[in-house]
Amino acid sequence: MMALMVRLVDLEERMLEALLAAAAGDEPVQAAALVAGRWEPAGPQSERVGPYVRRPVSRAPAAGPDDVEAVRRHARPFARTVARMAPASRAGILENASRAAAEHREGLARLLALELGKPLKDGRGEIDRVADTFAVCAAEARQIGGDTLPVAGWARGAGTTAFTYRAPAGVALAITPFNAPANLLAHKLGASFAAGNTTIVKAPPQAPAVSTAIVALLVEAGMPYEAVQLLHGDGSVGAELCAADEVAVISFTGGAATGNAVARAAGAKRLVLELGGNAATIVCEDADIAEAARVCARTGYSNSGQSCISVQRVYVQRSRYEEFLEAFTGQVAKLTVGDPLDPGTDVGSMVDEDAAERVVRWSAEAAEAGARVLLGGERDGATAMPTIVAGPPPTCSVVRDEVFGALVAVLPFDDLDQVIEECNGSRYGLQAGLFTRDMDRIITAWRDLEVGGLVVNGSSNFRLDHVPFGGVKDSGFGRESPRCMIDDYTVVKTMMLRGTSLWGAA
Repeated sequence: MMALMVRLVDLEERMLEALLAAAAGDEPVQAAALVAGRWEPAGPQSERVGPYVRRPVSRAPAAGPDDVEAVRRHARPFARTVARMAPASRAGILENASRAAAEHREGLARLLALELGKPLKDGRGEIDRVADTFAVCAAEARQIGGDTLPVAGWARGAGTTAFTYRAPAGVALAITPFNAPANLLAHKLGASFAAGNTTIVKAPPQAPAVSTAIVALLVEAGMPYEAVQLLHGDGSVGAELCAADEVAVISFTGGAATGNAVARAAGAKRLVLELGGNAATIVCEDADIAEAARVCARTGYSNSGQSCISVQRVYVQRSRYEEFLEAFTGQVAKLTVGDPLDPGTDVGSMVDEDAAERVVRWSAEAAEAGARVLLGGERDGATAMPTIVAGPPPTCSVVRDEVFGALVAVLPFDDLDQVIEECNGSRYGLQAGLFTRDMDRIITAWRDLEVGGLVVNGSSNFRLDHVPFGGVKDSGFGRESPRCMIDDYTVVKTMMLRGTSLWGAA
């Protein structure tokens, strides 16, 4: 176990304050684990180098086998304690957390900028969503209930009354990604707590301070220490936790290959897997081309394209293709690339230099295959210049795979059935966009596109946190919205009263 242990009661009033105060200075922010009600900042440290500032911005204790064992040892007793909390109590704490997220918006956005190179305007938007997510989780906690079953409608059920209610699953494991570490943690931890579970959080190595801050915010809002434990570390820590017998349900967001590894390690556990995509947006000939170009430019490069639903492929009907390209290129050229701490910056850095190099490499590959690189195709360290690739062949990586970066491919199409088949050729199927005024096209696309969601007269990159969200094929399964996640985080328990009937005995 780590050498230095600080009791939660000593730091719960100031952990978040300490993190945000440190982020305002030049020294690395010290993140902490939370194990068995204790904040544990010490131990072997892993260091996070900010991708834009290119210096250490945070450090966190790397979990070892003893830490994983300690978390496991306390998980089941903690689950029993949390399950006994009234839904109203859980909802009140989540509402407190929603207000606290709004209050600390600027400081949390700064942490996101430092650790991830995310522009302040994107970080502020993410924290706004955190506040919304906690509020929605609170509302859903108040609605968890059950049913009275119509058992007396069948002869064998006469004389019996049966009820169900949704009981906490027990121990949940939340494994969060780097690209939206605050809001996706809010979804997983907020919904799990709303359902009455204890949650083990495995934080992404790229965002240890942000993850610690969100957990600290909830603790300061009144979440009991039994409701959450937090560990930092690499994939081996996640694998150990996935295999733990104590864990009843796992919610993982990340890449498809890692998702498959999670499933293998988990065995017979309930899983919610959101595994990414290479989202397509279709622009039909009747669309408002200027508006479609503006929206695709804004949503194709926000967070440097590091979103599972970021606009990666735009298919434009051939009669409007060149018009769209001109308008889109003009909109992208207006984006401000630079310091994520500058409020005017639209595009900051990517998570690391390898990610930025992928944008450069894939755009060069497309150019060699005959595509036109209209903008970008270059990087400065971890900052990838917004890149437009026009007309890549369908075999190119920019069409076939997930770039997860500041690159958008634009391709022509001739008719809707054809482009739907092209979109469906992807192994992913998370979300798509469609610009058209034609209701027949809208219904056809909704019916035939192999995706979990369709955004009409918007790009693929739009999400409301209280609306079901998830994919098909290699984009995973399960749906991430508080109501859907509470279903995954609870189990249906049935009680039958023999000899007692609400409807009479015969």
